[in-house]
Amino acid sequence: MVDDLTQDAADVVARVGRHWGWVLTFGILTVLLSLLILVWPDKTVVVVAVLFGLQLVIAGIFRFVAAFAIDEAPGGARVLMALLGVLSFIIGLYALRHINVTIVALAVLFGIFWIVHGSIELFTALSQRDLPERGWIAVLGLLSILVGVIVLVWPAISLTTLAILLGIWLLILGAMEILLAFRLRSVGEAASRIATAT
Repeated sequence: MVDDLTQDAADVVARVGRHWGWVLTFGILTVLLSLLILVWPDKTVVVVAVLFGLQLVIAGIFRFVAAFAIDEAPGGARVLMALLGVLSFIIGLYALRHINVTIVALAVLFGIFWIVHGSIELFTALSQRDLPERGWIAVLGLLSILVGVIVLVWPAISLTTLAILLGIWLLILGAMEILLAFRLRSVGEAASRIATAT
């Protein structure tokens, strides 16, 4: 019975370890994105704001068309979908016309996201004592909370500074993902040897 449980656990860990390449790819892409942001911080902020506005416009058009295209939807759901589409379209146009307002709104959203993300990371690290790289996850969570608080407490912080903070945060996150990928690979190889032995 114990041997079966050991083999099952080893098989699961070995399967996770075989997919370490995905984690490595995500880490490398995150590092590359962070380097682009750090090299061109002011252009990055404007590009993100424009993409956000475009996404809202496209989503609004899609929802409006879907409200009339889906035959199975009841009348009330169609009206709500159409209203949501119109609202998304109008907000998207406003975001594209007033880029500076969009950038400030995105800064606030990023601040809230960093605080929530950091809190979840920190809670995960503190609650799961057997978590690999637990200390690094806790540090990353604290850093994320700190950056989020700075953005929300000092909204007048320059947007270029915000982009640089985002770039640094992504650089650290990418580096952590790359380290985690190699850790997953070594744990997966060890688990494969255990699964083969049992």
